[in-house]
Amino acid sequence: MIHRFCIGLLSALGLACSALGADFKVIAPNAAKEPVLEAISVFEKATGHKVSVSWSGTESITKRIAEGEPVDLVVNAAQTFERLASEGRLVGSTRIDFARSGIGVAVPASSPRVDVSTSDAIRSLLLSAPSVVVSTGTSGRHMVEVFAKLGVSEQLKAKTKQPASGAQIADFLASGDAAVGFQQVSELLHAKGIHYLGPLPAELQNYTVYSAAVHSSATDVGIVKQLLAALRSSSVQAVVRTAGMEPL
Repeated sequence: MIHRFCIGLLSALGLACSALGADFKVIAPNAAKEPVLEAISVFEKATGHKVSVSWSGTESITKRIAEGEPVDLVVNAAQTFERLASEGRLVGSTRIDFARSGIGVAVPASSPRVDVSTSDAIRSLLLSAPSVVVSTGTSGRHMVEVFAKLGVSEQLKAKTKQPASGAQIADFLASGDAAVGFQQVSELLHAKGIHYLGPLPAELQNYTVYSAAVHSSATDVGIVKQLLAALRSSSVQAVVRTAGMEPL
């Protein structure tokens, strides 16, 4: 019965059945948590295999994989994949891009909602805020460039926090440790204890593409490719949208 269910569901996804019951390891960024969890659910229901996930920030994932941590599937910001593949850490030919996320702006729930739709509005918010927090990752690096573009780098030096890779900016805002924060929209949109104010205006915006590829140490490349295929399923694409991202 389980095998017939596997065949039916995987056939609908264009996948193939394999021996049931194996365990697979995934490492993935917090910013892509909802779509990755949905893909795992699709995969587990279809195949009978189990997946364990280690959640982290993009910088931390890159470091862990570069240092040789063995997993089956790597999900991370797209720009990290070429180097890791060239180092033999990933099977570069298996890479897929499945979503992209812009950078959002948030404040503590105790703070008023303010306009963030223009560069001038962002600049005023930054200058008036007693403290600012940005991530250590793709969004954080871009925000440093935004600060320079807006001409406020010097004013922000003493009041900007940049926690370790994987930290949730919403947690700093909700606890009152920062007055305004910037991170991927997908990490702020549904977070508790904050007001998500909206995305950066177009002239300041930057998008991070999230990709996945089979790790070179994968125990069964064929089966891991089925998990990759699940990342392109219709239900995952729907979750990508509700998470504030765009499917690719």
